[in-house]
Amino acid sequence: MSFEAVTNIAQAEEAAKAAVAYAQTKARQMVLDAESSGRAQIEKALERAESELAELAVKTEEKSSEALKGFESEIKAQKQALREKAEAKLEEAATLVVERIVNG
Repeated sequence: MSFEAVTNIAQAEEAAKAAVAYAQTKARQMVLDAESSGRAQIEKALERAESELAELAVKTEEKSSEALKGFESEIKAQKQALREKAEAKLEEAATLVVERIVNG
């Protein structure tokens, strides 16, 4: 084999080693970039989820407060109706007692 062929082979091997090293470095950098990008996307998703959760908590609190006010109004109305019925029956009962006492 001639000296020139050996030199060409040696140069080709060195070029191949350099290409492999470059590819490995590039691959490592791509992995690091992908991990960094993934972490950033996860952080954004977490922030968005926390924000949505806070909004839902506020809406839930508002709805439960409104429902509570509605229940309070309904209970007050029922209480008033029961009070009116009781007062009407009290008058009837008092009249009945007086009639029995008078009529003996």
